[in-house]
Order: sequence, then C-alpha cells, then structure tokens
Amino acid sequence: MGVAGAGSLGFHHIRILRELEDVSFSGFVEGRPDRAAQVASELGVKAYPHLALLLDDVDAITIVVPTPAHFEVAKQALELGKHVFIEKPITTTLDQADELLSIARRTGALVQTGHVERFNRAVRAALPHVSRPRFIESERLAPFNLRGSDVAVVLDLMIHDIDLVLTLVGDTTDSITAVGVPVLTPMLDIANARVTFTSGAVANITSSRISRERVRKIRIFQPSGYISLDLAAGGGEFFRLREKMDLRNPPSGPIDITDFVDRIPLTAPEGEPLKLEFESFVAAIRGEGPVLVTGEEGRRALAVALRIVAEIERTAPAFAGDLAAARV
Repeated sequence: MGVAGAGSLGFHHIRILRELEDVSFSGFVEGRPDRAAQVASELGVKAYPHLALLLDDVDAITIVVPTPAHFEVAKQALELGKHVFIEKPITTTLDQADELLSIARRTGALVQTGHVERFNRAVRAALPHVSRPRFIESERLAPFNLRGSDVAVVLDLMIHDIDLVLTLVGDTTDSITAVGVPVLTPMLDIANARVTFTSGAVANITSSRISRERVRKIRIFQPSGYISLDLAAGGGEFFRLREKMDLRNPPSGPIDITDFVDRIPLTAPEGEPLKLEFESFVAAIRGEGPVLVTGEEGRRALAVALRIVAEIERTAPAFAGDLAAARV
C-alpha cells in the first residue's frame, strides 16, 4: 500500500499504514518537496517523486490530497486496477464520483470512502441500540484551520454528520432547508441544515469551523428512548424506556424519571478510528469482509452535502455569486 498526500492527515495515514499487520508499506507521494523530505525522515519511509512511480509499486493507495485533486488521483489509480481509499468528500462533484465508480466497476477495484466517524467508539457503541430514529440533532464545531478551507464547511466538516445521519436513519432524503454564512474564507464557514426523510424522520445538523471550542455531539430521539453521544469523548448514554411500563394511567403526585427509564452507559472496545478504517479496507481487499463505507455511500453523502450548499446559495443570493466564483 501507499499514500498520496502527506499533509497533516496524510502524515497519520503513513504512520498507521507502515505499522499495519499484513500490509507492506511502499511509501508516499507529496507535491511539496520540503514536506516530502520532512515526513520521509521523520517516519523513516520512502517518498516517491511521482504518483505514477508509486502506483507501479502498490496494490492499493489511500488518497489524502486536497479535495479538488481527489478525482484525478483516484482516476489514475483505478484505471490501473488499484484499490483506493479516498478521504471524504469522495470528490467535489457527483459527475466525478460517478465516473470513479464506473471505472472501479470496470477494473474490479475497490473504493472505500474515509467517513471515519463510522468507526468512532461512541458510534460503534450506539449502533446496536438505534431503532427507527425520529429526530436527530448533530452539532460539530471546530476552531479555524486552513486545512479543508478550500471547500465549504458543509463538505469539510458537516459531511461527517451527513453520513452518520444517513446511516442511522437508513432512509432516503426528502426535503432540505439550510442557511449558512462565509466569515473567514470565501466559502461557507458556518452552516445549518434541516433534512427531512421520506419516513418522516428529521435531522438538524449544525457545523462551524470558526468556533472557540471543539464540539462533536449527536442526540438521537426514537420510540424506545433517547441516545446522547459525545463523539470527541468516544462515549454516550442511552435513556431507554423500560418495557411493560404503562404511562397512560400515571400515579398521582411527582414521578421520578428513573422509575420508568433505564440509564445505560454506552461503551465499545478501544481502537483508533483511522486504524480501524484501514484494517477494514485491508480486510475487504483480502476478501475477508465487505467494504464498510463504500464509494456509493460516499457519493450519497456528497449528494446531500451539495444539495445543502445549493439550498444555502438559493436562499442567500447576496453572496451566492461569491461562493460560485470561489469554487472556480
């Protein structure tokens, strides 16, 4: 395996893959010579001068270049039948995503999308308890970072939660309303979206990359109770209604909620999410399991993200032109 891109996240791709069992790590490619030399020295790995040379030596690569370059790098790899792990968002347009998936089907290569929150300890702990969610509230706030600022916050941060919401609800989207504002960059830096599903479920998703504090929380309301997750801490709680409780004829006087609700701490085995992602990708390549976050699922999250951006532009014509110019 190899890595395309050795920025802040690419560094960790290299760090983990070079030590992963059953993987022979060939090296990486990075367009900035100074950065390539620094990472090669620090991690003791080989820096290739060109992508084509790296592709000659690998069966699969992970793609951690800036989002606008995802398509070209992945296309080169897939045309050679190389399996690809593409960090989110899979591409910048749906046409690009469709072309990559078409090439993958033709060449037999696997495509996995890097929606790392699927492997978050809190999410892994909660999934067995999720059943027919009716309302989901997600909040993701982060201090400003130049990495990822080449795309709207919807594609940079919110897409994590879009993928989680789509996974938790397990249904197709119906209507979307959204608002957002560019603050520090020409792109959207703060956004809120309300997504309604065909089942009637609703998700309210907020993302900001200009917050003073870091917050990653999701609340799930469903017929069986309420799930609260702290993705940053990797844990949460399930307030589950007790079975055989009849609240149609409640007793007189004050009621203690603990009389009819069980508070269940949510835990799962420890594990670095990025490493778990790569282990699942390697297992899929070796035929030992399915691709856990497919390219099609990456495309699905991108489609919703682009609908959100389009809705924000539609309702804010004053800066829609600025956003379009920034994308060009």
